[in-house]
Amino acid sequence: MDTNRFYFRQLLAGRDFAKGDQLAQQMVNFTYLIGDRESGTCASIDPAYGVSEIVEVAGNDGMLITDVLVTHYHPDHIGGSMMGYSIEGLKEMLEMGVKAKIHVQKEEAPGTMYVTGLSETDLVTHSSGDIVKVGDLEITLIHTPGHTPGSQCFHLHAPGDHGRLVSGDTLFLDGCGRTDLQGGDPEALYDSLNTKLSVVSDDSWLYPGHLYSPESSAPMGEVRDRNFVFRARTKDQWNMMFGNG
Repeated sequence: MDTNRFYFRQLLAGRDFAKGDQLAQQMVNFTYLIGDRESGTCASIDPAYGVSEIVEVAGNDGMLITDVLVTHYHPDHIGGSMMGYSIEGLKEMLEMGVKAKIHVQKEEAPGTMYVTGLSETDLVTHSSGDIVKVGDLEITLIHTPGHTPGSQCFHLHAPGDHGRLVSGDTLFLDGCGRTDLQGGDPEALYDSLNTKLSVVSDDSWLYPGHLYSPESSAPMGEVRDRNFVFRARTKDQWNMMFGNG
């Protein structure tokens, strides 16, 4: 697919949309829109907070949301109740009439249904390595457990474009997702970072789930050099740094 056809938007909740939402400003979640300009179709990654505004952004760009990609089931990424707040997300997007398939790793389906109230028929479940096509854009789903059992990253390639990895809370530019929440697994996250994501080249760019660094994205090679999570060369060193339960 020609790079000029490749549609990619990184949107920061609380700044680019949901501007009056104090929780969005505090949580600094990224939502992404990715797709094929020629087909006019796109996927929304982790739509939460002002979902009508996300749909509006896509529409103003001449794009129709046909798919939703879920990195993991936490409410700040897909909607639900958190810290006494009710966050818009997947359910509200479907209730607006958006006819989108919602793609999750099969291990994440129970959590996704629990926090959003969606049913099994609303979801398309996947295994690692599955490919979702949006127009002619192919998106590879990489199962990266550790932060949650069914966390996944999205690896994007368009001819002439550097590779891009949308990583949710698996990997940030500095640090990685917590493993002390329900379903977290430090050793699984070590394997995800060092084995599952080894297929992502150093010249690909990382696009995380939160703005936890001054930059909003960076080359994977730079992240591997600077991010302390890659300093552990063995699982024993990792467990000394992060604990094993």
